[in-house]
Amino acid sequence: MNGFDPEGWQNTALESKRNCFTAAALNEAQAKQTVLEAPVVLCDAAHNLIVNLGHFKGMIPRDEGAIGIADGTTRDIALISRVGKTVCFCIRGWKTDAAGKPVALLSRRLAQERCREYLLHEKKPGDILNAKITHLESFGAFCDIGCGNVALLPIDAISVSRISHPRDRFHVGESVRVVIKSIAEDGKITLSHKELLGTWEENAAMFSAGQTVSGVIRSVEDYGVFVELAPNLAGLAEPRPDTFIGRQASVYIKSMIREKMKIKLIIIDSFDSDYTPPIRYFFEGDRIEEWNYSPLESQKHIYTRFCG
Repeated sequence: MNGFDPEGWQNTALESKRNCFTAAALNEAQAKQTVLEAPVVLCDAAHNLIVNLGHFKGMIPRDEGAIGIADGTTRDIALISRVGKTVCFCIRGWKTDAAGKPVALLSRRLAQERCREYLLHEKKPGDILNAKITHLESFGAFCDIGCGNVALLPIDAISVSRISHPRDRFHVGESVRVVIKSIAEDGKITLSHKELLGTWEENAAMFSAGQTVSGVIRSVEDYGVFVELAPNLAGLAEPRPDTFIGRQASVYIKSMIREKMKIKLIIIDSFDSDYTPPIRYFFEGDRIEEWNYSPLESQKHIYTRFCG
């Protein structure tokens, strides 16, 4: 446990943790520069963040609210948007408010800098991290990979099954597992996800010819309709007029051709719904060196090697 989880990762125990924020515990955390987390209850007119520490009040001064606030490279919306959400921080000291009560002075920036230093010096491509989706764009998903440090998960690295937008796979606030794809010289970290979702064989083993199952239509082409059965597995059905991208489909599995990584489907019905195949992580370790999606005898190869 390194203390550098995404913000809000341990929310389930937050109430009991706040009750443990005694003066002695907070002083110890200050001495050890332990990273803590608690919810922001207010952003004042000066954009200082007020944090609920249970028996105590904490304040994150504006310039300590995030990396880049002091020099203007990060906009203040990064502070305002934290109200009602959990933030990570280190304790820098104490002051007394107008009523004579102690207020803990906190720094989210320091927690972010310590986490960033850890990621850049202790982690390398192929290492797997916990992450939370912070926002979605057409080109990818942005993920908190520790203390509010954000990295990009490009859309083509989300799954083998192609999607039109990351919202087809994720929602904001969702907890996911990601693998470090690359670390640039400037410290920019790029992520991947599909390598954790299993190979063609692992996904295909969940289905068999003769079954009728649910899927989502991901692409409609002149020659056929691609239906996603699992995030890393799709099959091809013959064209029909009532098929549109994003609709749920019930499909009959006609055949599965391992050496060609092909699944032939027949669409029984298609209809509007919010269904999407659930994410299943086949790889549960802390590091992955290489990943071969394709069966050995396949004519096509989808392969990733992480150069750590």
